[in-house]
Amino acid sequence: MKRAMLGMMALMLAAGAQQMHGQGGAQPQGQTSPQPERKQLTQGTQAQPPMPGKDIAGNWQGTLQGVGRRIVIKVTKNDGKLKAVFYGIDQGGQPVAFTSISLDGNTVNGAIKAMDWTYTGTLSPDGNSISGGRTQGGQTIVLNLQRVSEENTWAIPEPPKAMPADAKPKYDVVTVKPSDPNRPGKLFTIRGRQVLTINTTVNDLITFAYSLQTKEVLNAPAWMDEKYDVDGVPDVEGQPNIQQMRMLMQDALVQRFGLKFHTEQREMPAYALAVGKGGAKLTVTADKPSSPGNLIFRGLGKLMVTNSTMKDFCHGMQEAVMDKPVVDQTGLTERYDFNLDWAPDQSQFASFGAHIPPPNPDDPNPLPSLYTALQEQLGLKMEATKANVDVMVVDHIERPSAN
Repeated sequence: MKRAMLGMMALMLAAGAQQMHGQGGAQPQGQTSPQPERKQLTQGTQAQPPMPGKDIAGNWQGTLQGVGRRIVIKVTKNDGKLKAVFYGIDQGGQPVAFTSISLDGNTVNGAIKAMDWTYTGTLSPDGNSISGGRTQGGQTIVLNLQRVSEENTWAIPEPPKAMPADAKPKYDVVTVKPSDPNRPGKLFTIRGRQVLTINTTVNDLITFAYSLQTKEVLNAPAWMDEKYDVDGVPDVEGQPNIQQMRMLMQDALVQRFGLKFHTEQREMPAYALAVGKGGAKLTVTADKPSSPGNLIFRGLGKLMVTNSTMKDFCHGMQEAVMDKPVVDQTGLTERYDFNLDWAPDQSQFASFGAHIPPPNPDDPNPLPSLYTALQEQLGLKMEATKANVDVMVVDHIERPSAN
């Protein structure tokens, strides 16, 4: 069974308010809402001519209003060019480089393309504060920043020590229990050394653990739609990567559910991903190949991909979005960063049990369908076809015993 590397895809879906998150600064943003007019964010702040020599190099920090998450932004200036790095203090503190940052008069603009994250604010006359807002996934939240000295900057958390890349962990201790039926959401995540899921069906666990689309799991009993929470710590020190998280889920399925299976190749309906006529429009990542890759859903139809191959992308799409397996026929071998935004249809995100609302005919800027978005935004195409795919044939599985 192929187990292609897939970036962190923590999937969290609250009833009626789709929330999905990965790592670093791309934590859940909640329901999207219309973006407030920028003047609401800077109301009462009059534009002033910049003081001589004023710039924004230095350390800035503030808290997302109503969310309570602390942000530190470190800005440097070299040969007249500004650069900035973002730290989500309450989200692990991983550094994320700004794609762009500028000071035009008293207006500060910044963007982190990989996170679909933009910031616009107004620098105060004394140059020590910025009033503004951060927009992500179509939602704007007030983020006012204060200039601070190095000694007064919030401490950036030490990154967790990674598990050795060649480690093949199993669970040292793991609990499996039926999910609380009153608790909304669905989650796969890693917290330090803790690896856990919430409200995940056995079918979810299998498709995640073995990078499968649900139609690639054959001979499964009906009770595999029952939901369980899995929570445990591996027998190897350090934080596991996503592939090691899959190994741990495989271990839980074998140990606690008694999973036995064999693999076959079957021809079945599938989607083929290929390069469009005009060529691919993809940005090769600046991250190291050894850095973790991520497929992060900021909402249904709002996907952020970092440091991932086309095979990773296909696996993520077939696990989370599509109703059939997705095969990579692009021939592309690099690792890429990109965003993909589309209006999902009723055939997509079925594994989340999500209600896909019909298109709003009054929306002045409607999102395209997935197939149009792939062509327009990425230079790719996806077409229905038949293909030979690897399938799992379940030989034995049972409900888990008591912990």
